[in-house]
Amino acid sequence: MNDSSAIDETIAWAAVCRRDRSFDGRFVTGVLSTGIYCRPSCAARHPARKNVRFFATSEDAKAAGLRACKRCLPDDVGRDEAAVLAAIAEIRDRGTQGNLAELAEITGYSPTHFQRIFKRATGLSPAAYARALREQKAREALSRSAQVTDAFYDAGFEAPSRFYEAMKGKLGMQASDWSKGGAGITIHWQLINTSLGSMLVAATQKGVCCLSFNEGEAELRARFPKAALCEAGHAFTELFEAVVKIVEQPQLDSKHIPLDVKGTAFQQRVWAQLRQIPAGETRSYGELAAALGQPSASRAVGGANGANNIAVLIPCHRVIQADGTLGGYAYGAQIKEELLKREAKE
Repeated sequence: MNDSSAIDETIAWAAVCRRDRSFDGRFVTGVLSTGIYCRPSCAARHPARKNVRFFATSEDAKAAGLRACKRCLPDDVGRDEAAVLAAIAEIRDRGTQGNLAELAEITGYSPTHFQRIFKRATGLSPAAYARALREQKAREALSRSAQVTDAFYDAGFEAPSRFYEAMKGKLGMQASDWSKGGAGITIHWQLINTSLGSMLVAATQKGVCCLSFNEGEAELRARFPKAALCEAGHAFTELFEAVVKIVEQPQLDSKHIPLDVKGTAFQQRVWAQLRQIPAGETRSYGELAAALGQPSASRAVGGANGANNIAVLIPCHRVIQADGTLGGYAYGAQIKEELLKREAKE
């Protein structure tokens, strides 16, 4: 979108209604009744459609007599993105632990404002991002180390106690199981009828490891060829009931449901980022890649998204195409569209 005539107003208005941050910087929303222009993701109450006009740039909106919104600061989009990317580079390349004051000084923002824009872009505070990066290094170390004791030193932990404290509840499987690929794990599964169709839920003693639609035991076995499968008993009733509730009402917070996931270090990072997308919002593959500090990795992000075994709880349905269209979904566009529709009803 490089001029007003090239803006597809149907796509633009849909992006505004979703408060889709992936469209920030691609156009601004002029509100003729108030005389201001905003980012597409502005958190302010939506204006009536008849009062909206779309502009390719802030300069075009100003030429039409509009002024910048003081809430979303649309003129700062490029600066915000550059500041976040600079901070991510600092965290990744120089090993900083996400010290807010130091990062804010580097980017020229106040600590409070920088924390806000960083979390808006990545879903995490700088400190949480630094911790997630260290956890990624631990997973990578576990994947390549023959001995678990080697892994925590490779990941930069000073002592085993620090490693286990930091990774408690993060790996799902025990560290030794992770390094062996999960062989010997028992998976309990059940088919459940939902308003979205037949749903397969599977879990280990650690948490849910698979949620899919219109699949059965054969597909589950293909996903986990080294695991022992058995039908779930009463011990999993409460967990599976909680999963069904989230599927029927996906706008609810699902972070209380334990997960037991396995994947590459990059896949784990993508899945963690997906869980940071609020219900009712969407992201593009490019925006997810930027949030991970790898803006050129949108294709790899798409691959990790497609490798997700836990639908809804790891909400890959919240990822759409850059042009605002739904894009693909492993279980069909109809289910994806319905999930997004339910989440939009706050």
